[in-house]
Amino acid sequence: MTDNWRKAAERLAATLRDDAAERDRRGAEPVGEVHLLRDSGLLTLLVPTELGGQGAGWLAANTATRVVAAADASIGHLLGYHYLQLWRTELFDRPELVDRVRRDTVAGRWFWAGVSNPLDADLRLAPANGGFRVDGRKSFATGASVADRLVVSATRTDTGEKLTFVVDAHADGVHPLGDWDNLGQRLTASGGIVFDGVHVPDEDVLGGQPADESAPGAVRLSLAAIAFQLMLSQVYVGTAEGALTEAAGYTRTRTRAWALSGVDSAVADPYVLAGYGELVARTRAAGALNDAAAAALGAAVDRGGDLTAAERGEAAVAISAAKVVATSVANEVTSTVFELVGARATANKHGFDRFWRNARTLTLHDPVAYKAREVGAHFLTGEHPAHTGYS
Repeated sequence: MTDNWRKAAERLAATLRDDAAERDRRGAEPVGEVHLLRDSGLLTLLVPTELGGQGAGWLAANTATRVVAAADASIGHLLGYHYLQLWRTELFDRPELVDRVRRDTVAGRWFWAGVSNPLDADLRLAPANGGFRVDGRKSFATGASVADRLVVSATRTDTGEKLTFVVDAHADGVHPLGDWDNLGQRLTASGGIVFDGVHVPDEDVLGGQPADESAPGAVRLSLAAIAFQLMLSQVYVGTAEGALTEAAGYTRTRTRAWALSGVDSAVADPYVLAGYGELVARTRAAGALNDAAAAALGAAVDRGGDLTAAERGEAAVAISAAKVVATSVANEVTSTVFELVGARATANKHGFDRFWRNARTLTLHDPVAYKAREVGAHFLTGEHPAHTGYS
């Protein structure tokens, strides 16, 4: 798509922005929004193109996610997770399966989601009929109810090994629960899911995660965890950017100058100007740090099988630093903009609260204090983050 992906992301963002507040109030399953993602052409951005390698594709996917998240954090979240799940398949040594996934994703304009919460290990795999039978429940499965295909992780009942596989989201026995009813990110379809005797043939199994971090391929496979952290951070920054954009539009056209300000319009009030200046500067700094982290991950991705643990560790620290700052900025900006738009802007019809609700909900995904600890440990001792489902 060369640079056309950026224009496509901006067009999609403009469409989503028009009725974002209304759709947030309804909180319906994002079926129509996924159709918009299909029509945008963005779903195949990470399928090999002339962008210049996996790392370049990853940078483009991160940027597209942030652009969309600025208009609608829920849909940016869905798009970012789609990229992550599709890209994860390429980390395993299953070239035939990966080629099939790529071809079918392009042909069918498939939307991908995942079922792999590291702290929720209630899915079981039992060998059966040239493959496995999957049973159990996961509490959170963002986008699964509106997806075409899923990347799923579950534990074998016979060996205890954790395997990752792909499955049709509409296969017999796959039952999304539709129980997502949270403060924010209302259009992410992040409720639970049940697997009841779902068959997965051997040819749809991607592979396992080695317990030994030094095992062949283990370092590359572990990139998935830090890529998830970066994608979340991109949505945080996008949410702050979106709040600023919409608040600024309101301030320019509707916010009244305060009686004691001595000026005729809010955009001439030095306190309003300084307030926006602080928030814009912080948001741009968070964006720049995220861009640097995305570049670090892109370089690690392009190392392929030659990636070292140290190189992976440096990328992980860069991502942790970006997430610490993005978390703070997203929560600060989405709250503070209310002080700049004024009391009348709290009317529900304007929907400014959605930015804060979305930021507050998503930034609780995993404790940011542990990201700060990783950055501090690296700074003081050179220690790299351990390989976990979150680092």
